[in-house]
Amino acid sequence: MARFKRILLKLSGESLMGKQGHGIDPERLSDYARQIKEVAEMGVQIGIVIGGGNIFRGLSGSQKGFDRVKGDQMGMCATVINSLALSSALDAAGVKNKVLTAIRMEPIGEFYTKWKAIEAMEQGCVCIFSAGTGSPYFTTDTGSSLRGIEIEADVMLKGTRVDGIYTADPEKDPTATKFTDITYKEVLARGLKVMDLTAICMCQDNNLPIYVFNMDVVGNLKKVMDGEEIGTLVHN
Repeated sequence: MARFKRILLKLSGESLMGKQGHGIDPERLSDYARQIKEVAEMGVQIGIVIGGGNIFRGLSGSQKGFDRVKGDQMGMCATVINSLALSSALDAAGVKNKVLTAIRMEPIGEFYTKWKAIEAMEQGCVCIFSAGTGSPYFTTDTGSSLRGIEIEADVMLKGTRVDGIYTADPEKDPTATKFTDITYKEVLARGLKVMDLTAICMCQDNNLPIYVFNMDVVGNLKKVMDGEEIGTLVHN
């Protein structure tokens, strides 16, 4: 019996680079597809948002002279590229899926609506939500919060390269200790970089828990669904 019935899985665009350091690593992509297939076969309804940082990040672009709105639009297009790549990997793994876009771009993907997404998930289709919120000045973290709330997910699973939330960056501070459980208030009070402020506040206001775990370790997604405590739960 899976721990959650319906999930919003947030994947990092940077993680798709794998060992390459840029672009999309086919090996990492197929690892993700296999993990998603495992969970889909448990009967879990799955919505996915994937970032675009491996291709282009609007905020960093604006710091180099790009217009912020155009930079964010380029970032949205980067998420669509990653979504199509993940969709293709899921196809190869035999997982029924569809790409839904926040901006009209048929035939690349269907235009997103809450009801279309829920209907598809209830029929066993993995839904990949791309192009962020469709508006500039919002990150894919915020896009994940928005979609998770809209589709009435039980939890947002934030797949990262770290196995949870720590008191400090564990890659820089060897004394950092890990939380197994933390409230939104404490995350905000400590200034912990879990997600951006808008995304955290949306989840807090709408009572959507966030579970942070290391998605890059193959098998971890199923472990989360089996109830193993391998990450950090953020809640009210």
